[in-house]
Amino acid sequence: MDKNSKIYIAGHRGLVGSAIVKNLQQKGYTNLITRTHIELDLTNQEAVETFFQNEKPEYVILAAAKVGGIVANNTYRAEFIYENLQIQNNVIHQSYLNNVKKLLFLGSTCIYPKNCPQPMKEEYLLTDELEYTNEPYAIAKIAGIKMCESYNLQYETNFISVMPTNLYGENDNFDLKTSHVLPALIRKIHEAKINNTPKVEIWGSGKPRREFLYSDDMADACIFIMENRDFKDTYKDDQKEIRNTHINIGTGEDISIKELAYMIKDIIGYSGELYFNTDKPDGTMVKLTVPSKLHSLGWRHKVKLEDGIKMVYEWYLVNKNE
Repeated sequence: MDKNSKIYIAGHRGLVGSAIVKNLQQKGYTNLITRTHIELDLTNQEAVETFFQNEKPEYVILAAAKVGGIVANNTYRAEFIYENLQIQNNVIHQSYLNNVKKLLFLGSTCIYPKNCPQPMKEEYLLTDELEYTNEPYAIAKIAGIKMCESYNLQYETNFISVMPTNLYGENDNFDLKTSHVLPALIRKIHEAKINNTPKVEIWGSGKPRREFLYSDDMADACIFIMENRDFKDTYKDDQKEIRNTHINIGTGEDISIKELAYMIKDIIGYSGELYFNTDKPDGTMVKLTVPSKLHSLGWRHKVKLEDGIKMVYEWYLVNKNE
């Protein structure tokens, strides 16, 4: 890519897409194309076809998806598989038809089996059954990976799939009903501090371990791949069967939820008590990626977790009422 390349970022308003737009702008890219959902419904085949024919993007970053927490995934199973498949099919196919030079497809580590060996390597994909609650979403994302691989092998396109670990950062979701654990802890502990609440309840024992990657680091990894690597770099030359070409994006480091909660407590300056309610579920005890493929391609994360949380908390204080 050069600084004037026409780059379409699908899903530019979300945590992932907004970080990618910011990274591209910081690196001096000036020809970025974005569309809101109202302006372009990516589930509409005709609308996506017209958009690609009119705009002719040279590069595409597909960060758009229907996402949600465990309750939403389990309740709206049909919507999650239908809408995500539609978005992917339309954008990837039109990228092929309109000779896009390179496409980056963003998935999720939920593609890996429910009882996946830890830490999770790319080769563990499709080796066992998926977690039931988000199975439709995971299957859609797996289909996206296989669609990119299949188009590359049949049509010699240059479509790359990446699988980020748990992300946090600016434009995160702080709604306590739908947010992930890190932003939820920030909000709960901040509000307890402001309201002088003596105790904060946290679900589970605090023993599960999770890996967290700052969204700006994730974006930097994505743009590094777009600038420097191609599909042929994701597998070995002597492979007879080309599969599992997706790339984990993570830190390779994890932390217990209890350690995370106390780190956030210290950063916020809350003097009350943290109560871990063991009557509530823990979830999977360990979810950690192996980012060795990404490391071998030449990229490593930069932002330490404590520093990242400080930056997110500062952002939250400014934007929490918007």
